Amino acid sequence: MVCSGCSHFKREYEENLENICPFCRTHSPNSHEECHENTLKRAEADDPIAVCEIGEMYYRAGDESAYKYFAKAAEMGDAVAHYNLSDSYRRGEGVEKDERKEIYHLEEAAIRGHPDARHDLAMEEGRNGRFDRAVKHWVIAANLGHDDSIQRLKKCYTHGVVSKEGFAAALRAHHAAAVATKSLQREIVAKSNNI
Repeated sequence: MVCSGCSHFKREYEENLENICPFCRTHSPNSHEECHENTLKRAEADDPIAVCEIGEMYYRAGDESAYKYFAKAAEMGDAVAHYNLSDSYRRGEGVEKDERKEIYHLEEAAIRGHPDARHDLAMEEGRNGRFDRAVKHWVIAANLGHDDSIQRLKKCYTHGVVSKEGFAAALRAHHAAAVATKSLQREIVAKSNNI
């Protein structure tokens, strides 16, 4: 994600410190428009994350041209763009519904480390009766810190589909991922966004 720390931490403003973002260490933009201009500049330089963010901006505005930005960012290898394309093909938003393309982009996002995509692949495998593959996807997603996946594995364990050792290993990896991503800054942002 393009850094938006500037919009969350105002200490520099309040204490008359140098106007530097605590995350990216660049000078903080003075307005939302300046943030948007920075994202546009990064997109023009073919930054896939910025291109995907522009697509998300268009998507939130209900503009179907979001698809072309997702497609461009996906061509550059962005996992979030692949996930968004998968969702577009599933819903038929900006493109015609296409299950084959939906699964393709879901797999591409999962391969690139997108935990929601990995979880969704597990759900798809479960719907198709391939529970052994579903469990493998849930384990990978849980290792990435995906909460719903660890809950699914818990249900699988209670139904005897996952061994005690397998569930314990997934639980340890999930906990390690959760601990690794904890920080005071993330907690402050989560509280400010009511997450």
